[in-house]
Amino acid sequence: MTADQIDPSYPIGRFARRDAYSAAERAAHIARIGAQPSRLTAVLDGLEEHDFDAPYRAGGWTVRQLVHHMADSHMNAFLRVKLGLTEDHPTIKPYDQDAWATLADTTLSPHVSVALFAATHIRLHSVLQSMTAEQFSRTIMHPENGAMSLDQVAAMYAWHGDHHLAQLERFLLVYR
Repeated sequence: MTADQIDPSYPIGRFARRDAYSAAERAAHIARIGAQPSRLTAVLDGLEEHDFDAPYRAGGWTVRQLVHHMADSHMNAFLRVKLGLTEDHPTIKPYDQDAWATLADTTLSPHVSVALFAATHIRLHSVLQSMTAEQFSRTIMHPENGAMSLDQVAAMYAWHGDHHLAQLERFLLVYR
């Protein structure tokens, strides 16, 4: 399949939440989360300033906004996991990602968020690697997605990072 045949909104498909994940699947999710910062750095390597202000797909955010969104989203993931580990079925706060993408901090260099994404992932990866199977069964309440186990949260953010990385990789093939 060529880059122009891939759905630019969901180049790796939509996230399909499952009720349970095996220990091997969980380890793969954690490994993918651990690898995402270096993948992000690699995909942005060689981009010029004007590339960051181009939409990553027709009608989509700019590359700059997308990179800042990745940091915003994965900071939320880190906090959601920590809340799930330290509170009994906490209700987490969703946020309006489109509104966040218009705030002044999204005009900063995307490298600020690359560093933030990397630092957040070092901590998130450390916490995920230390968790027991029982801890992965702990839950949070997402007002829009319902109850989610921390296993499901890890799977979702492994997908989420890979999803946006695939969008950026497609941008390099199609638009650059």
